[in-house]
Amino acid sequence: MHASSSRDFWVGLFVCAGLGTVAYLSVQVGGLTLAPGPSRMLVAHFDDIGGLTDRSPVRLAGVTVGRVTEIELDEDLRAKVTLRVNRDVSLSVDTAAAIRTSGLLGDQFVALEPGAEDETLQDGETFSFTESALNLDTLVGTLVHGGDE
Repeated sequence: MHASSSRDFWVGLFVCAGLGTVAYLSVQVGGLTLAPGPSRMLVAHFDDIGGLTDRSPVRLAGVTVGRVTEIELDEDLRAKVTLRVNRDVSLSVDTAAAIRTSGLLGDQFVALEPGAEDETLQDGETFSFTESALNLDTLVGTLVHGGDE
């Protein structure tokens, strides 16, 4: 009976470790942050956001520096995307925000392309330069039907 309870203990411990690992990986893949550091909110307007979603990453030089927090329509019927960017990342006022895709058909993210001005974006300000998502259907349609016109 003693060997059985010892075995049950180790099996239970193994199952708990497995569940903990699955929970950790789920949080990492989902991009959830329990306690985000100091950040600033910035706004970008796009004509087409493609498959961009809430909690999509915001990247600068390939490094994740923030997340998309909200997507809505503005008064001009354009997509208004609110970004939470780490406060320690200094972005000049002429920084561009572009929607890019990871790989050929991967998830979309907002890529920040720094400018050269000395003045920096402050909390609540809007990007002056944006580049909308590349719509693959439109691109293929243009290539297929472009020669017929």
